[in-house]
Amino acid sequence: MNHSQEWERLPIEKKEVIIKYHSQYPVKLGALAKELGLVVKLATLPANISGEIKDCDGVVTIRVNKHDMQARRRYTLAHEIAHFLLHRHLLRDGITDDVLYRSSQSNQIEAEANRLAADIIMPMHQVDECYARHFKGKKDAVLYEAIAKDLDVSTIALKYRLGVNG
Repeated sequence: MNHSQEWERLPIEKKEVIIKYHSQYPVKLGALAKELGLVVKLATLPANISGEIKDCDGVVTIRVNKHDMQARRRYTLAHEIAHFLLHRHLLRDGITDDVLYRSSQSNQIEAEANRLAADIIMPMHQVDECYARHFKGKKDAVLYEAIAKDLDVSTIALKYRLGVNG
């Protein structure tokens, strides 16, 4: 199914929760976050900050910059959900991600969150369905835009998922 190594590390019960939300697109990230017990808030954050996640006495809150475009906010939410699933031990002090999804954490931690975020928000079976529906001889740029629109992600995020440069 073309999942990341981070996906493979998740406990089966977490995978099952996520997979429930992969039956339709775009993936309903708010509902997924709620089922995982996360509190999600749109917030006015500095222009260079996309999102943050923090565990305050067992209540994990994600704040997403409400001034970012919707596709960006959705990817940020998926990225923060990935931090929750993979890096819960780091959330006490909180993780704040800038617009390039970098934080005070290591590049490895951020890369792990990005890979799992892509699995969460763009499962490959959805990407493949959209590709088949839109292909019809379209040029790459138009095809990527159509697929990204269906999945409610940016073309940059989609290309990252597909391993396409530029």
